[in-house]
Amino acid sequence: MKSFLFTSESVTEGHPDKMADQISDAVLDAIYKEDPFGRVACETFVTTGLAIVGGEITTKTYVDIPRVVREVIKDIGYIDANYGYDAETVGIMSSIDQQSTDIALGVDKDGAGDQGMMFGYANDETEELMPLPIMLSHKLTMRLAEARKKNILPFLRPDGKSQVTIEYVDGKPHGVHTVVISTQHDPDIKLTDLRKEIINHIITPI
Repeated sequence: MKSFLFTSESVTEGHPDKMADQISDAVLDAIYKEDPFGRVACETFVTTGLAIVGGEITTKTYVDIPRVVREVIKDIGYIDANYGYDAETVGIMSSIDQQSTDIALGVDKDGAGDQGMMFGYANDETEELMPLPIMLSHKLTMRLAEARKKNILPFLRPDGKSQVTIEYVDGKPHGVHTVVISTQHDPDIKLTDLRKEIINHIITPI
């Protein structure tokens, strides 16, 4: 009987990495809504009190990038300066150029403008056909966001992450070995209360 541990991690919508992705996606969506043939290579960097959107965009339409950024941040839940980030007061910088003519030559006729390396495969461990560790991690972070937005756990703030370790025996999931939840929260909640509420309202339902 051969056993091993496999760990996967997921972050909430308020984590800086995920927030940057959502802003870039929102810029892309706004452009494609008006110009489905636009070319968008957009990246976002976020830090305390600041969001920077940059890249190369070629389009026939106009997008108010600062407005898009603020809408995404507000929807995530950063609406209080005490969180270290606030949709109304965050500084926004935009540095956008047209797409390089060299790249355009390569992609204008059914070419690809980027490359990527992927890890993973479909399997039957979950209904989503994804490995169990990553799906449990995703569900935990989605539950964190749900509990915050529905005021089930009003002390939660947008940033957080989960990590799940599954024990495999003979290549099949055998049991949950470790669950780690890290979440931004109000400063006045006691650690013992926080741990109890996270177990009862986040981990146990999943």
